[in-house]
Amino acid sequence: MMKSLNKDYLGGILIILFGLVSQVVGSSYGIGTLANTGAGFYPVLIGVLMMITGAVIVAQGFGRHNMATNEELRPEWRGWLCIAGGILAFIFLVTYTGLLPATFAVVFISAMGDKSMTVKAAVIASLIMCVVAVVVFWWLLKLQVPLLGGGV
Repeated sequence: MMKSLNKDYLGGILIILFGLVSQVVGSSYGIGTLANTGAGFYPVLIGVLMMITGAVIVAQGFGRHNMATNEELRPEWRGWLCIAGGILAFIFLVTYTGLLPATFAVVFISAMGDKSMTVKAAVIASLIMCVVAVVVFWWLLKLQVPLLGGGV
C-alpha cells in the first residue's frame, strides 16, 4: 500500500494541514482589520496561502505517476535531528551569545542534515545568512538583539 502513495498528494496534504493549524492558532490571537492588523492577521494570511498552495500541489498530482518508494517514505532522521538541533542551538545561543553566532549555528547545523551538503558549503551558507540577518533583522527592522554577546 505504501508504494501507491503519490508524493504530490502527500506533500500537498501536509502543507494544507500546516496551513489549517496556522489559521486556527492565528485566529485565536485576534485578526483585526487591514488598517489595524492584530497579532493573528499574518499567521491566518500565511495559513490561507499555505492551504491554497497545498491544494494546487494536490491538483497537479492528478494523472501523474509521481509515486513514492518505500525508501522515500522512510523518515530522514539525520535531517530531522539536525533541523531540530539547529533550532535549539539558535534559542540557546541568541540568548547568551547574540544574533551572529546563533544565526551561524542554526544555518550550519540545519544544513548538515542534508546528506549531500559539504562542510565548506554549509559554512558559506551560514556566513551569507549572517550578513542577511544583520541587514534585515538588526539594521532594517532594528531588532533589539545584540550582534555579539548575550543579554536579550
